Parts: sequence; structure tokens; C-alpha cells
Amino acid sequence: MMKAAALAAALIASSPTSGATASSKRTIAVAAAANLRLAIEDLEKGFEAENPGTEVTVTLGASGSFFAQLQNGAPFDVFFSADTEYPRKVIEAGLAKKEDETVYAVGKLVVWAPRSAKVHLKRMGVAAVADPAVKKLAIANPAVAPYGRAAVAALRAAGVYEAVKDRLVLGQNVAQAAQFAQSGAAEAALIPLSLTLSPELKEGKILVVPADSYPAQEQSAVVLGRAREPALARAFVRYVTGPEGREILVQSGYALP
Repeated sequence: MMKAAALAAALIASSPTSGATASSKRTIAVAAAANLRLAIEDLEKGFEAENPGTEVTVTLGASGSFFAQLQNGAPFDVFFSADTEYPRKVIEAGLAKKEDETVYAVGKLVVWAPRSAKVHLKRMGVAAVADPAVKKLAIANPAVAPYGRAAVAALRAAGVYEAVKDRLVLGQNVAQAAQFAQSGAAEAALIPLSLTLSPELKEGKILVVPADSYPAQEQSAVVLGRAREPALARAFVRYVTGPEGREILVQSGYALP
């Protein structure tokens, strides 16, 4: 009788449904710049497929906002920025090591407008946004978004910043700036090329801004010192910069470093 009871107890203890031994997924918490909205979904799916039992959870936002959150202890394992400046500030703040930073992509800036907009991008280039028909021009907030700073630089290079500065509407990040233009709250937007590949924006007018008119948009990732599973976090970064990840990035509108 006692033997039977012991056997039953052993079977219960070894059962897959036992709370003590239930398998759980290994999770990576990723803070990702909003320009990665399309690419990051494919990157996380690809990584999870190659690493069964793992789960990548992503929060999108402005790089500068994430830096402030990280300083305040936000529990992210990896930070994918829209530039190299914020990851290096993270390192300077002692929140990560220099060897854990990797440049993974180079972004491209574009002017986007709805197909119906009376904006002559092909004929006038970036200067077209100074046309009176563009009552509002959306960009990401330069105070927290690298692409917002790139947009300001491109407008200055085109000689139209002073003409349009009072018409600017600032998104909290590039995704919100794109949404302003897509919804009609602005007649045009300066946003990353990567966002214009979405179903909502791919039918609009697009002008690729000359790369020499704004700082190179090198984007880097950094594994945080407080990462719960640093080896797994580094493995995700390696996937992003490996053959499969690089192909996804190119298809998503990025150049490679």
C-alpha cells in the first residue's frame, strides 16, 4: 500500500502538469525604436522559430524616452535604438558594457504624403513641404527621436526650415508622426522609409531624402547589464545581425552597416 502511494506521488511529481516542474518560456524584453515597427515583428518570429521555448516581448517608442526609462530602472533586457548616441549614453551611465553594443542597421529618411496631397515631391524635392498646401508637417519630436533630429537637419539643408517651423506637428515618436499624416492631421511627414512599407502608407507619395542632407542614421542595439538572461539577449542581437536578420532588415527598408 505504501509502495503504491509512493509510486502515485512520484508520478504526480513528474507529471508535465505539475506546478513545480511546469516548463516556462525564456523571455527577452526588448525596447525598440518605433521605426522598427514592421521589421521587429519578423525578427522576433524568426528568432523564436530558431529557438523553441523562447519568447521576445517588444515595446516600441522613442529612443530618448527609452533612455530616460532605463535610467529609472525599466526592466528591459535589450535596447534597439534609432541611433548610436542613446546606446552609448546607456553605456556611459554604467547600465551596459561597451562590448555589448552593436550597430545593426542604417535608416533612411523620406518625405511621405497621401496620394491625394497637392505636394510636388518629384519636381521640388524636400523643398515641396514649404508649399502653402502643406499646412501641417509632421515629424517626430527632435528632443527624444533621432529621426526627428534628422528631419530638422534635412529641412535646414533644403533651406526651408524657417518657412515650415511654425507648421510642424511633433509626434511622440516616428510612428505617431506617420499616423498624423496618414489620418489627415498633417499634409506630409518626414519619417523613416521602413514605416512607409506598411499597408497604411505604401500607397502614398514618397521622396527619399538625400542621405548627405542629414546625419547618417546608424542604429545600434545594446544588451543591458541588468538583463535577466544576458546570453539569450546577446543571441537575439546576433540573430538580428546574422544572415536571416540582415535579410529582414533590407526587406524592411534599411541599409546595412
